[in-house]
Amino acid sequence: MVTCVWFKRDLRVSDHPALVRAGEIGVPVLALYIVEPDYWRLEDTSGRQWDFTRECVLGLREDLAALGVSLVVRVGDVVEVLEGLRVSQGVSRVISHEETGNGWTFARDKRVGAWARGQGVAWEELPQCGVVRRLRGRDGWARQRDGFVGRAQVDVPRGLVGVSAVSDALSSARDLGMRDDPCPGRQIGGRKAALSALGGFLSYRGRDYRKAMSSPLTAPEACSRISPYVALGALSVREAAQAGAARKAEGEYGWAQPMKSFEARLAWRDHFIQKLEDEPGLEHRCLHRAYEGMRPRGDPSGHLNAWASGQTGVPFVDACMRALIRTGWMTFRMRAMVVSFASYHLWLDWRETGPVLARLFTDYEPGIHWSQMQMQSGTTGINTVRMYSPVKQGLTHDPDGVFTRAWVPELAEVPDHALHEPWKWDGAGRVLGRAYPMPLVDLVTAGRAARDAVWGVRADAGFRREAAAVVTKHASRKDGMGRFVNDRVRAAKKAKPDPGQMSFDL
Repeated sequence: MVTCVWFKRDLRVSDHPALVRAGEIGVPVLALYIVEPDYWRLEDTSGRQWDFTRECVLGLREDLAALGVSLVVRVGDVVEVLEGLRVSQGVSRVISHEETGNGWTFARDKRVGAWARGQGVAWEELPQCGVVRRLRGRDGWARQRDGFVGRAQVDVPRGLVGVSAVSDALSSARDLGMRDDPCPGRQIGGRKAALSALGGFLSYRGRDYRKAMSSPLTAPEACSRISPYVALGALSVREAAQAGAARKAEGEYGWAQPMKSFEARLAWRDHFIQKLEDEPGLEHRCLHRAYEGMRPRGDPSGHLNAWASGQTGVPFVDACMRALIRTGWMTFRMRAMVVSFASYHLWLDWRETGPVLARLFTDYEPGIHWSQMQMQSGTTGINTVRMYSPVKQGLTHDPDGVFTRAWVPELAEVPDHALHEPWKWDGAGRVLGRAYPMPLVDLVTAGRAARDAVWGVRADAGFRREAAAVVTKHASRKDGMGRFVNDRVRAAKKAKPDPGQMSFDL
C-alpha cells in the first residue's frame, strides 16, 4: 500500500497538513506533482505563471529530497496519471489540500473524486487556509477562519519513507505550447524567495505599509510582496499571519498599525476566496443577475486590446498596464483603478477584461480575482459602486509624474502640469495622435453614461430583493477585531467619496 501526496497549490513542506497526515498513516509516501497541459492552455493562465510555478516546484523538490523523499513529476491528465500510479505503484490513498481554483480545476477535482470512488481509492482533502468548504452561511465565518489561522503550525514530518518512481522532465513553457511571455521584472518563485520577501517586509520594508501601499511609486517596496508565494502555497497563510502577529507583539514603535493592516489583508484574502468557494459560478456570471447583458460582450468597441497593451491615451492607466506587463504585479489600488476604467469608461464586460489581467498577474488567485473583477465593475449588487477617476488617481498617487514618465516615455515633451491630461495642453497636437494615442473616450461623457446605465439597473423594483439574498450569502460581517466592515451598500446613508474616486451608492 502506498499513500500519494498530490501537491497542487501547496508547494512547500512546512506547515503542510497533507504531508503530515501522510506520515501519520505509516506507509510509503509517493510525493507527486502533475503538470497538466490542458490547464496551461486556458485563457486565464500564462507563461509567466508557469515559469514562477516551475521555480516553486524545483524548490519543493529540493526540500523533499532533504527529507529523503523524491518528488515524482508527471505530465498529463490527472486521472490518467493517478490511475497509472495505482496500477504500477499500488497507490491506495491520495491526500491533497482543498483547492478553490477556477472552473477548470473544480471540474477536474470532481473527475478525480469519481475516479477515486470507482477504484476504491481513499481521497482525503484537508484545509490549508481559512476558507471553509460547504459553509452554510457567513455568520460566524470570521471566528472559524481565525480558529484555523490561530492554531499551531504543523511540524515538518520526519522519518518519511519515500517511493521512487519514474519522473518526467519538468516542462518549459515552450514544451507546454505556451506563447512567449517575457516578464523581466517578475518575482522569482520558490520557498527561499518567499521567506526572503516576508523577512524583508517584517524587518524594515513594512513599517510604511499602511501609508505607502496605494501608490505605484512606493507600494513595490512597502508591500509584503508575498502574494504569488501564498497563491502557489510556497508560503502558507497561517505562516504569514502568525509572523505578522509576532512582529506586532514585539511592541516596537511604529509597527503595530502596519501589522494590523497586514493581518487584515490576509483575512480579506480568505474572505474573497470564500465567495468563489460558495458560488463557483461567479467566475462566469454576474453575482447579481440584473447586470447580465448590461455591457456588450465581445469587445464591439475595439478598445480591449488598447487597454490591455497600455495604449488608451490616458497616461496613468497606460503606465499601470505597461508596468504590469513587465513586472507581473500591481498594487491593489491600481488594480481597482484599471478595472474601473475598463468597466465604466470603456464599458467593457468583466469577462473580457478578467482573463487579460489574470494572465498578467504572477499572483493570480482565482477566488480573489473573479470576486474583485465583479466588485470593481459593479456587478455584485451589494458593494458601493465606485468609478475611479484615472486623472485624479494620477494626481494623487503620482503627483510629480515620476511613475507615469517612466512607463510612458512618449510624453517626454508634455509639461508636468498637463501630464495626466495631455489633451488639455496647447501643444497636444504635436504628441497626441502621433507618438501617443488620443484618449479612446471622453472621460466625463463616458463616466456620465456609465452612471446612468448602472443607476437604471439598480432602479428596477426587484433589484433590492435579489441583492438582499446576495448579502446573506456573501457579504462580510463585522468582527470583534475591527477588521471587517459590511461590504454592502447601505440604503439610508451615502458613503463619503474617497478623494480619488467618483462614487455613488444606493
